[in-house]
Amino acid sequence: MRSLAPLADRILVRRGAKEVQTAGGIYLPTDKTKVPNEGEVIAVGPGMRDVSGNLHSPTLKTGDKVLLPEYGGTKVTIDDDEMFLFREDDILGKFD
Repeated sequence: MRSLAPLADRILVRRGAKEVQTAGGIYLPTDKTKVPNEGEVIAVGPGMRDVSGNLHSPTLKTGDKVLLPEYGGTKVTIDDDEMFLFREDDILGKFD
């Protein structure tokens, strides 16, 4: 099993599964469903250093549920599992 440790302020996120059934019970073709904009944080980098050399730790931690932008992130496939790398400031919000 391979693993990936993000560098700097990067966050590794697994997007939620695509919804293939509507609330009314109608099944949609998987190529027509919208990319989910929610995900779970899998790994977090150590943070970013400023010009003085001070380390600024990320506010997110492993297991957090986050709101993602519709586009962006770097697609990464690890052991047939599709994940995305985002910079911390690209992530829109965190669910409580």
